[in-house]
Amino acid sequence: MSVAESPEGGRRRARGGGGAARRAERTAPRLEAARYITRNVPNFEILTEEAIEIIEANAETVLEEIGVNFVENPAALELWKEAGADVRGERVHIPRGLARKLCATAPSRYTQHARNSERNVEIGGKSLVLAPVYGPPFVRDLEGGRRYATMADFETFVKLTYMSKWLHHSGGTVCEPTDVAVNKRHLDMLYAHMRWSDKPFMGSVTAPERAADSVRMCEILFGEDFVRDNTVMTSLININSPLTFDGIMMGALEVYARANQAAIISPFIVGGAMAPVSVAGTLTQVLAEVLAGVAYSQLVRQGAPVIFGAFVTSIDMNSGAPTFGTPEASKILYGAGQLARRLNLPFRSGGALCGSKLPDAQAAFETANTLNAMLLGGVNFCLHAAGWLEGGLVSSFEKFVMDADQLGVLHSIAEGVSVSENAQAMDAIREVGPGGHYLGCAHTQSNFKEAFWRSQMLDYKPFETWAEEGSRDTQALAAARVSRMLSEYAAPPIDPGVDEALRAFVEQRKASEPDAYT
Repeated sequence: MSVAESPEGGRRRARGGGGAARRAERTAPRLEAARYITRNVPNFEILTEEAIEIIEANAETVLEEIGVNFVENPAALELWKEAGADVRGERVHIPRGLARKLCATAPSRYTQHARNSERNVEIGGKSLVLAPVYGPPFVRDLEGGRRYATMADFETFVKLTYMSKWLHHSGGTVCEPTDVAVNKRHLDMLYAHMRWSDKPFMGSVTAPERAADSVRMCEILFGEDFVRDNTVMTSLININSPLTFDGIMMGALEVYARANQAAIISPFIVGGAMAPVSVAGTLTQVLAEVLAGVAYSQLVRQGAPVIFGAFVTSIDMNSGAPTFGTPEASKILYGAGQLARRLNLPFRSGGALCGSKLPDAQAAFETANTLNAMLLGGVNFCLHAAGWLEGGLVSSFEKFVMDADQLGVLHSIAEGVSVSENAQAMDAIREVGPGGHYLGCAHTQSNFKEAFWRSQMLDYKPFETWAEEGSRDTQALAAARVSRMLSEYAAPPIDPGVDEALRAFVEQRKASEPDAYT
């Protein structure tokens, strides 16, 4: 499809081209991008009103009596003092009700703009935005096995995300490119999201100055005025559970809040290690940490967009390894969603989480458990929706396309059940009558193309055909799909002047300091 850039960073159709252009469009690989999910199904609520009130009261007790640490951040301590908190050294004791009052100025819903305005997403309310895996230092594929990630791997994941119909967001650190210096890789990663995709993306949070680089690159891409007035990044701020906010993450939060850019305030909890082993105890700590983090964002700038985050898993008490897809993790997700809605905040959790080393049956079971809980738990922003393997240590190319394919199921379930005149199908029932079949009736002929969700990867062929084609298992089918998607990839257009300015900024920043690998 022929397109041109609009001044707002979106895309508009270009005129002209005649028959040759139309023929080329028909034969070219078609990029399908589904709109973010709007739920037409109810949320699953596991906590009773009494349980919610107990957890909320206990969280206020934690903030007031135990307090939270804001380490290596004197400016944060001053802001809390001015707001009325009791600050003792680096420990902040927050009076009952103060954090909740501060949180009230955060928006319940916001738009994150993409450079292609057709890819904008709404975060909050009944919406669900799906983003890929985030953070692994290793990658795995069928051909090369497990290895440290490179910048080339990172760009491949960006392209696969761009090509994937059911992913709405390009994400952030889809893998950690270890062949680029630590203090410079954020520049290459952000440029890759901006150049090789036109979906929304995340910024860097590993240092305040890297967050500032992210804002500056967005100003080049979208224009300074547009960034000042609109949210173009949603980035991940992890809390050092239990109850500790470090200067690096908070410094990044401060940069984004002042620039009106969104942040996910997310405890990072392995139950039994960084939180109590009980569901209610963990939810109490999650709520206390999120209240403190969101409240602080509003002290930096009232109205700054934030998301209530909850990344919680349990621990195997024999090996000490984190476990995924467990019933306890689902209960915590459901409960955290209720607590987030009580605060009128967007909610982040879930993902294609698993502890398996390979994209095998264990990975599929655990992933299905977490994705289903995420959908039913009212999540608005889902990180790690595709590609997660080995407890988050590995980004897997095959599992990425397996997960991305199955995300289409969530879109279908979220639609609910239509009772339109066409969906009632009374004409079909009358036409077929007793003892007939529906394969040839008018209703089937009119609706069969869209009636059922269809996998773009799984095998439903007869045994004989499957055997003749090599008896491929799901991992082999996924590897073939990766190759096919990359062969069909075409970069979205970008204004050459903007691209040149982005490259120049990256080169200038890289040249301004020596490489650092720690």
